[in-house]
Amino acid sequence: MGASPGRSAVVCVGAATYDFIAVVRGAVAPDVRLAAQDFLQGYGGPAAQASVTLARLGVPVSFVGRVGADEWGRRIRDGLEAEGVEISGLRAVPGGRSASSVIVVDTETGRRAIAAFAGVTPAPALAPEDLERCDAAQWVHVDQAGYPTLSELRRAGIRTPVSVDAGNPIPGLDLGGIALYSPTESALRSTFGGDAHEALRRALAAGAGTAVVTRGAAGSLAAQADETVAGGVRFTSVPVPEVRPIVSTLGAGDVFH
Repeated sequence: MGASPGRSAVVCVGAATYDFIAVVRGAVAPDVRLAAQDFLQGYGGPAAQASVTLARLGVPVSFVGRVGADEWGRRIRDGLEAEGVEISGLRAVPGGRSASSVIVVDTETGRRAIAAFAGVTPAPALAPEDLERCDAAQWVHVDQAGYPTLSELRRAGIRTPVSVDAGNPIPGLDLGGIALYSPTESALRSTFGGDAHEALRRALAAGAGTAVVTRGAAGSLAAQADETVAGGVRFTSVPVPEVRPIVSTLGAGDVFH
């Protein structure tokens, strides 16, 4: 049974998808037929995955987003609810098609290929009850689909700390007032230039309170202003865990690839 409406520690706003995952051995190549070792179905999307992770850790969490009024949308709703995520902010769009992806995971390397269909992904305008929930929360977490709603929070005078999953491109990204900024390394360097350390420094200068870049097999690197260290920025590196055998990397994002 899903969580009941009420105060959530975190409100996640953004994409929810329905994913099809084929687990294979060997890289995908043109005109090659591979035998799947497993075929899985489940829900994805950066903000939705974050909400499930938080729920599994025992954190009261709400999800705000859109799905189509279709079979995949019903499965997404049922899946999030079964995980204990509060979903009163999840809207079904009449006649719309839910976002979905086909993901192929190579067990030899842990690498993946994704074909994504956006569907009705962009998050809806925040309803009064969504704004109230965000105002009462300890954090608001958004992805590329949820980022546009931040202007609504600011207009409403809501000052809840915001974290941004920038694993996907976010046009017009403004880090002013962003408490936690988490891009992939390619997105970070494309935006700020330089190596990862210099780009993180520039992200902090652009307004981010803390910046954490995901670097694939190199793990992740965090940066936070700290006048007690040389250069005024403290860096913390976190390596990837060794996991064998790899069954599925769904939910790992770009942190551990």
